[in-house]
Amino acid sequence: MATDYDAPRKTEEDLSEDSLQELKSGRTEKPAAAVEEDENDLAAGYELPGADLSGEELLVQVVPPHPDEFTCSSCFLVHHRSQIAREQNGHFYCTECEG
Repeated sequence: MATDYDAPRKTEEDLSEDSLQELKSGRTEKPAAAVEEDENDLAAGYELPGADLSGEELLVQVVPPHPDEFTCSSCFLVHHRSQIAREQNGHFYCTECEG
């Protein structure tokens, strides 16, 4: 961009008046209406693939814990007895939860 060094320079006052006028002119223009979309409405229209499991019947064989296993009272996972970190009031806690 070319600069005209012979043109009169604007003072701070002139610059503030120019910017004040720009702000006033911006107020008179009507702002565009912002469209707000509800996130819940967007999510309701989106269906995950394979999400409808209402017609499915799941068959899982539940195996009781072996004598050398315990259920952690914190994370409720079944671990080997070698993973016991502490026992408190008959409840066992694994090394992962206590670590």
